[in-house]
Amino acid sequence: MKFFPSLLVALVLAVMLLPSRSARADGVIIPHPPPEKPIIVPFLDIKYHRVKVTIDNQVATTRIDQVFINDSDLELEGTYIFPLPSDAAISNFTMYVDGKPLSGQVLDKDKARRIYEDIVRSRQDPALLEYVGRGAFQARVFPIPAHGEKRIELEYSQVLAQDKGLVRYLYPLNTERFSPRPLREVTINVDITSKEAIKAIYSPSHEVAISRPDDHHAKVSYEASNVQPQKDFELIYTMSKQELGLNILTHRSEGEDGYFLLLVAPGSEVEEEQVVAKDVVMVIDTSGSMKGEKLTQAKEALRFVLSHLNAEDRFNIIAFNTTIESYAQELRSAQETTRALEFVASLAAAGGTNINDALLRAIAKADPERPHIVLFLTDGLPTSGVTDAKKILANVAEAAGPTARIFAFGVGDDVNTLLLDALAQAYGGVSRYVRPGERVDEEVSQLYTQIQTPVLSGLELDFGDIKVSDIYPRPFPDLFLGSQLVVAGRYQGSGQTRITLRGQVNGKTQTYKYIQNFPKEAEENDFVPRLWALRKVGYLLEQIRWGGPQRQVVDEIVELATRYGIVTPYTSFLVEEPHILTPEGRRKAQEDLYGRAMTPAPVSGSGAVEKSEALQGLRESTVAAEPSTKSIKAVGAKTFILEDGIWKDTTYRPGEKTKKLVFGSEDYFEILSQRPDLGRYFALGDKVIVVDSQAYEVVADGSSPQLEPSATPTAPDIGLNQEGSEDSLLSRLWRWVRHLFH
Repeated sequence: MKFFPSLLVALVLAVMLLPSRSARADGVIIPHPPPEKPIIVPFLDIKYHRVKVTIDNQVATTRIDQVFINDSDLELEGTYIFPLPSDAAISNFTMYVDGKPLSGQVLDKDKARRIYEDIVRSRQDPALLEYVGRGAFQARVFPIPAHGEKRIELEYSQVLAQDKGLVRYLYPLNTERFSPRPLREVTINVDITSKEAIKAIYSPSHEVAISRPDDHHAKVSYEASNVQPQKDFELIYTMSKQELGLNILTHRSEGEDGYFLLLVAPGSEVEEEQVVAKDVVMVIDTSGSMKGEKLTQAKEALRFVLSHLNAEDRFNIIAFNTTIESYAQELRSAQETTRALEFVASLAAAGGTNINDALLRAIAKADPERPHIVLFLTDGLPTSGVTDAKKILANVAEAAGPTARIFAFGVGDDVNTLLLDALAQAYGGVSRYVRPGERVDEEVSQLYTQIQTPVLSGLELDFGDIKVSDIYPRPFPDLFLGSQLVVAGRYQGSGQTRITLRGQVNGKTQTYKYIQNFPKEAEENDFVPRLWALRKVGYLLEQIRWGGPQRQVVDEIVELATRYGIVTPYTSFLVEEPHILTPEGRRKAQEDLYGRAMTPAPVSGSGAVEKSEALQGLRESTVAAEPSTKSIKAVGAKTFILEDGIWKDTTYRPGEKTKKLVFGSEDYFEILSQRPDLGRYFALGDKVIVVDSQAYEVVADGSSPQLEPSATPTAPDIGLNQEGSEDSLLSRLWRWVRHLFH
């Protein structure tokens, strides 16, 4: 077949205008076009992706079920590639296609790297460089029917390492973010069995549901629909013989202070004498606006709490509108619930909203030796008695004892979010908002189930010889059965240290001691700095929300938001500022944020509730949420911003000297063979600046067709030999088109 130059250019332009369809997927079929059909073959979409994992005493068996869709008119052959988890010691690998066993081979890291590099060379697409440094499973798949589906089932086993009681499981899910269409279904179910008691269960990557039938079994699940997964699924669990397990995850770059994440968790079972007896005061708004369905649901929530009190608990109920009505003058025993249910049934809605007096009544006479939990539920602004929110907070601060814990529920949008959030944060609780259309009883019962059984209150941590700072959350919440404390912070110094945890159990101080190591350098756990930054930005934004803007606070928010690409209701515009990485761009962003913060935000209404929930999400983050915009990408602890067609590391400073590498050149691949850790950064595109031990700059080959990073062309085969020796643009275009139509 012969091509004239004009036709050649037209074909190249046509390819350049096609949407990007990168070859990355945790399991991906790379289609080969029939030799007699000079047609561009699209990549295969994935209909669904289901993963079942069984971890039996650290032996993990992963079963994968994927369905690929061939939308083309051609029957295809393809190469299936599954990049293995890093450092996985695979003991068994089996594969089925449409129910029939298929032979394949497991490639070591060097062989897999050559496969990945061949794909990058032939397709001019760096996506698979994400997996340089990993092994792979490879198999031939044929036939893939036109306009049909191909189901692939995969199973492999690996032994998970244990590090001082900490076990980590990783599944390479992130690659499907490059599938042209969202996946209709993604599910991951993990079943854990352990001879040693399981303590903390934590995923830094995904919001998961956790079920713990006993101390030696746990089920973890993640489900999503119509999504394009953007990061690997990571699960961490800890094991310990102690009553409370404590583990540290650290990340530290050379020459910098370190970051740490501390996990503290009891088991799912405790002896009766270890359960902390608590006092529960339920405070319910019965003003006129609660009439109807809201009051009916609120009553159902009170019935749930009354029926789930522990044997040694005490309780009271306070109903408030213009006046205050108490079920009893003193706290009552958990056995006295029949009369209390009658009191709940008799409540009716009328009058105004006297929040101040209701709160003061609720925290009065708190026992200094047991947690005094206030469940405060309101649907409106204070309209009776003291109505100024700052005065109410001052009155509560004066009256509250050290054991007061306030959990606030705002029903609807006409609530003072500033007041409810301040109450919860100051007194070791949380604030929750029941939006229109949601059920009050479900929200209250869900939270009460989590705090039903305290096992340690008034927590204090001492880190020994290691200096720690910027710790979040603060103050520490109480520790409840089945829950866990996740603390993020910075540290200076290094080496082993004794961490001391103290708390109260039924009026007595309990002390727990742990030996942990804070390393001088730690490359792993690169999600920790981002998680710490999310929490800190949440707290700094709350400072502005309560006290107005301060220059130092604003500057710190801009610095963190820029470095980590943090997108919040207040900072979404920051990383979109032109030339944000320059001193001028940074100053402009600071002035913009300061100006916006000078205008007080409304404290009530749907917008106020949404911002409150967003900030609370930052402060309570357990997942290192990453930006996912066209111009911002997160890779590990680093963030990249697209400026002038170049993905720039946010730690790069304009003018900094760089080591230039031409994309796809021998030097480029030589660096990757020596430093496979750079592959995940280079995978962003053919123009990248990343700051590591030095600043590397990937530049596009000026003699090759250039596209924007979001529209990289791809060719439909792997491992093709480069033909021709001329360096002219025409010869390069010719070789490229031959790859596309070979």
